[in-house]
Amino acid sequence: MTNTPEQSDNFQQLYDDVKKYVFLQTEYLKVEFVEKLTILLSTLLIITLIIVLAIIALFYFFFSMAYAFEPVLGSLGASFGIISAVYVVLIGLLYFLRKQLIITPMVKFLSNLFLSKTNK
Repeated sequence: MTNTPEQSDNFQQLYDDVKKYVFLQTEYLKVEFVEKLTILLSTLLIITLIIVLAIIALFYFFFSMAYAFEPVLGSLGASFGIISAVYVVLIGLLYFLRKQLIITPMVKFLSNLFLSKTNK
């Protein structure tokens, strides 16, 4: 079996095409990774800002509620105690509902983001 120049050119062309394909696939993977990382980081940033603003709003709301309860209860300490109990109940609810409120939505979001096929 002899190796003709035409076969040699065909193998060279095949090699060049495979090399170009591998290069383009790696570039595509890089672009897709950057896109998904950008979506993930922007979502985390938005959620963090919303949580921080909600915590600040709840702090001022509960602080004002403590002062609103003071005339009814007759003691500022008792009204702050009630507000503290509300905080403890909210923390307990968050702890017991963490799977439904935090873990499951996070797993769904990350699996949809990283495991879904992109049709482009």
